[in-house]
Amino acid sequence: MPKMLLVVSRLLRNACPKPPGRVSLAARTFVNEASFDIKKCDLHRLEEGPPSQAVLTREEGLKYYKLMQTVRRMELKADQLYKQKIIRGFCHLYDGQEACCVGIEAAINPSDHMITAYRAHGFSYVRGLSAREIMAELTGRRGGCAKGKGGSMHMYAKNFYGGNGIVGAQGQIFETYNMAALWKLPCIFVCENNRYGMGTSIERAAASTDYYKRGDFIPGMRVDGMDVLCVREAAKFAAAYSRSGKGPIIMELQTYRYHGHSMSDPGVSYRSRQEVQEVRSKSDPIMLHKNRMVHSNLASIEELKEIEIEVRKEIEDAAQFATADPEPPLEELGYHIYSGHPPFEVRGVNKWIKYKSVS
Repeated sequence: MPKMLLVVSRLLRNACPKPPGRVSLAARTFVNEASFDIKKCDLHRLEEGPPSQAVLTREEGLKYYKLMQTVRRMELKADQLYKQKIIRGFCHLYDGQEACCVGIEAAINPSDHMITAYRAHGFSYVRGLSAREIMAELTGRRGGCAKGKGGSMHMYAKNFYGGNGIVGAQGQIFETYNMAALWKLPCIFVCENNRYGMGTSIERAAASTDYYKRGDFIPGMRVDGMDVLCVREAAKFAAAYSRSGKGPIIMELQTYRYHGHSMSDPGVSYRSRQEVQEVRSKSDPIMLHKNRMVHSNLASIEELKEIEIEVRKEIEDAAQFATADPEPPLEELGYHIYSGHPPFEVRGVNKWIKYKSVS
């Protein structure tokens, strides 16, 4: 492994007057890539699964770190704006689960299609939306990705079909499994198992918590969802499996959310603060990735700190934009509902109001 080189010129030091304080010049050489042992996946109806080793390049590592930091900072800023009553309505935060969206996006193609449930801010960002577009959508402004009319649960990007905001709307999952298997559709079903369904632990809600086996006749994998490399390698495997014509596959990502179900849920009535803190201290996805990068000489602590500073500035800029941008005018309320349809009437507070649907 390349070592840190400390360069001190004694000749120069002796020839020149000493400056106040001690000055040393350090040159650091990083490795371009490193291999890591990763946790093996539990398998269902599969003879072999993803590899138990993953190669991470320096460029990939820095990219994943910045993405996860951005999602984390974006969610913490959303928490702050919600408590200031700048963000209103439902808001479901993703902090703690960053390795899931970043790992999956690293394994698929931009042309692949994705739809999620309503905890969708992280996926919205990695699918290509800017922090400004996401934050402005949360505050209901015109610069939002859905023009300020979707909010937390309805964000859209190219090949990303938004968060499904209806609780239980994923209840048709077994019929979907059946059709996907019958038609051998190239589909990856992902369960982000963050241990709780709203305020109910999985142990209280399910007789079997082996969600990766729920497809029965569909192969499945249970993956460490707190490790971005585990998620990436599993998603690569799943994508290759489905693209080869073998049909659908299930990924259960074991992860954890730090916030409650939504901003109206303090998240400590059904779990202890100690539980949350233990996950933060032992399994945090950003911390794990940071330690891996530093200990393998892929990056330095100082370099990663610079990324954190850059991310904070980006999120602060997005928040300022999201509070200064104007709200959509009332006449745009009916826009993007129908395509090529004549004006329609909506009952207002005092009278019927006629709106135009412009697409």
